[in-house]
Amino acid sequence: MTDSTDRLYERVLVLRCQTGDETAFAELVERYQPRLRYYLRKMLRAPHQGETADSAVEDTLQEVWLDVFRAIPRLADAGASRAWLYRIARDRAFRTFRHRPPPHQPLDEAALPDTAADGPRFTEEDAQRIHAALDELAAEHREVMVLRYIEEMSYDEIAGVVGCPVGTVRSRLHYARQVLGRRLERRNVHD
Repeated sequence: MTDSTDRLYERVLVLRCQTGDETAFAELVERYQPRLRYYLRKMLRAPHQGETADSAVEDTLQEVWLDVFRAIPRLADAGASRAWLYRIARDRAFRTFRHRPPPHQPLDEAALPDTAADGPRFTEEDAQRIHAALDELAAEHREVMVLRYIEEMSYDEIAGVVGCPVGTVRSRLHYARQVLGRRLERRNVHD
């Protein structure tokens, strides 16, 4: 599907969810579950403490889907569903993080989602270095990097998710790219 066709399909899917279509909701979950899991995994860790426990991520993910299920009938703009989903996940992650800080856990299955076949080729070792460098970023910088480069959100969508002006999103991305670049250079990761 092209990007515009995919967005149109997603809009129809959300409209079906708003009418109580359980099959549509299951498809929405299937579409976003891996991406939201990755996002929550990155959000629910403290800087320099490694990955969070999988159970905390899964519990938070369940709570996110309950929040989505309860709130989707009230979603005013079905076309803004992606940013809305991530906003719910972000809010739930912050609530979870406040109530139980994540424990240290070694990096396990935190692989980047599949990228296009014509994209850069990285070794498994490169991927681990990138993840480690990403994990060292402050939460606000790690979050915008994940939303921009993993989820491929626009600056406007990211601003809607994180609740700040577009200029702040651009500034955070600029800073995060500089820091990440220096850290990857130290780790000797090449394109």
